Amino acid sequence: MRNRYLDLLRFLAIVRVVVYHVTGLATLTLVFPAMSIMFALAGSLMAASLDRSGGAALRRRLRRLLPSLWVVAMVFVPAMLLTGLVFTPRVLLWLFPVTDPPANYWGGLALSPIWYLRDYLWFVLASPAALWLFRRAPLPTLAAPYLLLVAIEVGILPTTSAVPRDFGLYFGAWLLGFAHHDGMLRRLADRVLVPVAVLLAGAGGAWILSHPGPRGYDLNDIPLGNALWSAAFILVVIGRAPAAAAWVDRNRAFGRLVTFTNRRALTVYLWHMPFVVALTPLVGLVGWSPRDPWGLAIRVVLVFLLVGVVTLLVGWVEDVAAGRRPELVPGGRPDPAPGRRSSRPEPVSPGPAVSPDPVSPGGERATAVPGPRVPGPGAVEAR
Repeated sequence: MRNRYLDLLRFLAIVRVVVYHVTGLATLTLVFPAMSIMFALAGSLMAASLDRSGGAALRRRLRRLLPSLWVVAMVFVPAMLLTGLVFTPRVLLWLFPVTDPPANYWGGLALSPIWYLRDYLWFVLASPAALWLFRRAPLPTLAAPYLLLVAIEVGILPTTSAVPRDFGLYFGAWLLGFAHHDGMLRRLADRVLVPVAVLLAGAGGAWILSHPGPRGYDLNDIPLGNALWSAAFILVVIGRAPAAAAWVDRNRAFGRLVTFTNRRALTVYLWHMPFVVALTPLVGLVGWSPRDPWGLAIRVVLVFLLVGVVTLLVGWVEDVAAGRRPELVPGGRPDPAPGRRSSRPEPVSPGPAVSPDPVSPGGERATAVPGPRVPGPGAVEAR
């Protein structure tokens, strides 16, 4: 059964990511930690897919993830090769980014959100074993990513690779998604859930205040504070998710916008940052200051308009990848059984109703204003 509340969370997270990348407002990361919310939703959907399809869920998930990336690569990889990127076998990582694909000087920032797909691939591949462990030892399995992150942050386990660090930072949210799917969060009494959430938020807040990053209290620069604060947020907004939210569709236009954004989540995510980067020079050309409210508002609107145009042109790839009939503008007709490929009834999840499972993007490591930090040569990531 479709859960429009979870659709709404995904919609808000995607919008928040785009607005953050345009404005660079650190407060947005505290008010709504979109990245961890998206990984938690994806973890819940991954557990549902594994229960329904077993090992075939891996193939299906990758099939939904990669085609939209390949469309981006078809446009930007030739452009980067023509503007300085040296062709090496590592360019093939654009087909399956288990590590950062190479990029040139401008592509490194414009395509920096690729880090999310890299992490998503690793989390999907780890999910069968992780779900097996989680159901046999929930608390130790859930604690493992956070302990890994603590070990990395305090220097006990130094690493130069982004993958172990991101397992510590975000795989805990993915596992909380498992807990949501299995109904564990829903069964937690308020007298347990609320104190745990307050404790996590307090510890995360204390770490954030005592370890500000180069952009102040931006969660993207404070991994441990980010993980703890986000875990508290997930416990509240997903752990107490309602089984339905019919009010989302009371306004037909808004309901369709939520559906459209969910169905085109990857396209919006992958294409918004190139437009953010392309529009950044407007700040100087028209005389706006980096924090000019009017200028920022115009840039937010322009980015959404440009992304909307691209989404109309190539968003149908997500329909094909998901095995749906391609649509120019999805959401125009009711979908009584989202995500099903046959009329056969599917197993009922022990957890709350969940939304259909688009590969939900998030991510906000790159900030175009003010002062984006361009990744080093060959790295497609900005933190």
